[in-house]
Amino acid sequence: MSNNASFTPPSLLLSTIGLSLATFMQVLDTTIANVALPTISGNLGVSSEQGTWVITSFAVSNAIALPLTGWLSRRFGEVKLFLWATMLFVLASFLCGISTSMPELIGFRVLQGLVAGPLYPMTQTLLIAVYPPARRGMALALLAMVTVVAPIAGPILGGWITDSYSWPWIFFINVPIGVFAVMVVRSQLKTRPVVTSYQPMDYVGLITLIIGVGALQVILDKGNDLDWFESNFILIGAAISVIALAVFVIWEMTDKHPVVNLRLFAYRNFRIGTIVLVLGYAGFFGINLILPQWLQTQMGYTATWAGLAVAPIGILPVLLSPFVGKYAHRFDLRLLAGGAFLCIGLSCFMRAGFTNEVDFQHIALVQLFMGIGVALFFMPTLSILMSDLPPSQIADGAGLATFLRTLGGSFAASLTTWIWIRRADQHHAYLSESITTYEPATRDALNALGGAGNPAYAQLDHVLTSQAYMLSTVDYFTLLGWAFMGLILLVWLAKPPFAAKAGPAATGH
Repeated sequence: MSNNASFTPPSLLLSTIGLSLATFMQVLDTTIANVALPTISGNLGVSSEQGTWVITSFAVSNAIALPLTGWLSRRFGEVKLFLWATMLFVLASFLCGISTSMPELIGFRVLQGLVAGPLYPMTQTLLIAVYPPARRGMALALLAMVTVVAPIAGPILGGWITDSYSWPWIFFINVPIGVFAVMVVRSQLKTRPVVTSYQPMDYVGLITLIIGVGALQVILDKGNDLDWFESNFILIGAAISVIALAVFVIWEMTDKHPVVNLRLFAYRNFRIGTIVLVLGYAGFFGINLILPQWLQTQMGYTATWAGLAVAPIGILPVLLSPFVGKYAHRFDLRLLAGGAFLCIGLSCFMRAGFTNEVDFQHIALVQLFMGIGVALFFMPTLSILMSDLPPSQIADGAGLATFLRTLGGSFAASLTTWIWIRRADQHHAYLSESITTYEPATRDALNALGGAGNPAYAQLDHVLTSQAYMLSTVDYFTLLGWAFMGLILLVWLAKPPFAAKAGPAATGH
């Protein structure tokens, strides 16, 4: 129920600021920790691979919470759900900041991800409710701008805070933002009518989803440490995940009120569009994870400079997104999505040409170029996957696509880090085998490093490690470049027309 007629321009402005700040805070938290991972891992005494759990724990719990948003909003009311989710997000952020061990931090990141689930959908819903129909497009455009700006600010802000203060402050910064958002939204929307209804909860679907996805994420996070399927723990976890997900799929296909409506995959464009969205976002997420880690651990960048190097990826999306939204309907959306994958793929091939001597400007320019692809990626892909859904299913389709996209980012974080580190280990072993003290070149190198003592060997090993990670980075971006080229072909399996059908507004980013 909307009462937008009672909102004055100042009230609309305050409501927009309060609602958008909550989304900004939530989207910011998906990227702000990326550049701080090496520092967090070092301070808490864990490997860089284990440090990735800070990202994956938030992402997977956030994905699991997304399908519950509709049920919770109907049960408790939209404003109340938004306020409670924001307040709990602030609390979880504070607890993350005071964590003294990795298990503590992961636990609180899980809580943070769970309560963050409703923030974006509720922000979108409430903006639509308070704005008059003629101005809702502008409201959603502002929200889209926030979701684009936050990933730009994340690496820069995260790097600056980590270098200037300490990593806990990347979480403490959410406290004043969240408190302000709660105060503003509560003051502006306190008179909004509360409409609630009771709908049966799909407990079987929810429980099997949590068990199946949770077990799969643990396998991906712990697999390398435990030597994968040589470990009974991994074997048992895999069995639990397979059984739980099999039960989940069977149950969701037959339940009257499924927590995740898998029947939507019967629609061709939704099926193709969602696969493209998930795989494309997974690759995008992997780039944003690996690049800052490589710059800091192997290239000597501080967290601040690593953030500045990767941030240009968001400049062109901010500038181009309004034009893409306005003029995209004049083109075949498959052409735009294909252009997005071409630009992102080419940027990966450019990174595959990096060496240990690559400078800041070159890295930043490649990031800037990739921004063209990012600007063309989300809107056309989302429009394609929504194009053949009945109007009554559009909201469910948007929720399912967002859930799978978020889950894909979480899985990508684990797999990307594992591939990168494993390839580096393989390259290090190969390089070490090719070096012996009997070779004149090796003896000359050791002499240049101060002789054949332990310090010289340590320095030589450092050089080999740096080269190994450089080669691993080249391998990773080459593989990713070809993967994006494959997505160009995949998106053309969708069939026009792609005109949006009348129904509830639904977007996702």
